[in-house]
Amino acid sequence: MILGSFLAALGQMGDPRFFRVMLWGVALSVALLVAVYAGFLMLIDAAGPETLEIPLIGPVTGIQTLLSWASGLFMLGLSIFLMAPVAAAFTGLFLEDVAQAVEDRHYPHLPPPPRPSFMDAAIANANFIGLALIVNLGALLLVPFAGPFAVLVFWAANAWLLGREYFTMAAARHLGRSAARALYRRNSARVWLAGLLMTLPLSLPLLNLVIPVLGAATFTHLFHRIMARGG
Repeated sequence: MILGSFLAALGQMGDPRFFRVMLWGVALSVALLVAVYAGFLMLIDAAGPETLEIPLIGPVTGIQTLLSWASGLFMLGLSIFLMAPVAAAFTGLFLEDVAQAVEDRHYPHLPPPPRPSFMDAAIANANFIGLALIVNLGALLLVPFAGPFAVLVFWAANAWLLGREYFTMAAARHLGRSAARALYRRNSARVWLAGLLMTLPLSLPLLNLVIPVLGAATFTHLFHRIMARGG
């Protein structure tokens, strides 16, 4: 069921609607990271003078320059962990388009679901973005303690995050959020495994930016296949 859903989604990756959603997700994610970095630079600029007087050593120059370089390296490392999850969160804003493209091609017999209001979609995705940041920052904090297993922490956390959120979003289009959460709880192990399949490529540059759209399509298929088997 999981592999079949994934292969069906993969076969539709050339759909123009998929490509448009991917571009929006990446663009919004880059804009957010740039805004966060600009905020860091403003804090550094306001933090103090370029030269610092250290007892027994004397004046040390280039403090702000050093901090700026350090912040750049910090943001580069942060983007490796956060770019894909944040792109996944932003893609949720356009999940309706991905899910509809899947259903138009593979499930044309289904009646169109009611389209959620912009406010409902914005609230749901604000929660997703906040949760994505919290989960991945938490995973980052565990890295020093996880040692060589740090990547496993990252995979496990994002498998839960992407599986739970994308499956619930796909199901809520037809069932409503309460029934979608109940369906998720009944199938949480299967959804986590599907989320893990989506999460493994998140560590690969460039490929990780395709995963949010592929994941949204995969979980749309998974939802319909679970419903066809009685939920």
